[in-house]
Amino acid sequence: MAVPLTGSRVRLTPVVEADAPALRAIRATAAVAAWWDALEPGFPMDDEPEATRFTIHHEGEIAGMIQFGEENEPKYRSASIDIFVAPSHHRRGVASDAIALVIEHLIAERGHHRITIDPAAANTAAIDCYVKVGFRPVGVMRRAERDGDGQGWHDQLLMELVAG
Repeated sequence: MAVPLTGSRVRLTPVVEADAPALRAIRATAAVAAWWDALEPGFPMDDEPEATRFTIHHEGEIAGMIQFGEENEPKYRSASIDIFVAPSHHRRGVASDAIALVIEHLIAERGHHRITIDPAAANTAAIDCYVKVGFRPVGVMRRAERDGDGQGWHDQLLMELVAG
């Protein structure tokens, strides 16, 4: 089980059932739903059992969720992350603090040296945040992700952070 992580602005706790209504409500906001798919059955408890998920707490509120996945094959060992934050907590350092905590955990505690994230290429606010914490663009993956309406495709920007 993941342990809580505390940063300068946020506290990350393993997602529990009591967090689900708030996380589902945040995912349903227009600003978040524009970049994420429709809610999956079982979100956030049962839809991606291989992901390690944390609830982001900021100023006494549930502000969002951050998750990571791990590739444990020694030859390709690395991790990937994904995050969403409630619009009321945007541009307040919440996402960057949460990401920095997870990066530190993945490198120092989990032994990873490379972490990736792949936002929609048009999500400039997210990309700016990821650059701020040390991610660098690797390249554009063309038509790599289905649009939220399921009808079309959009590009993703592959970004990585390499320790050391």
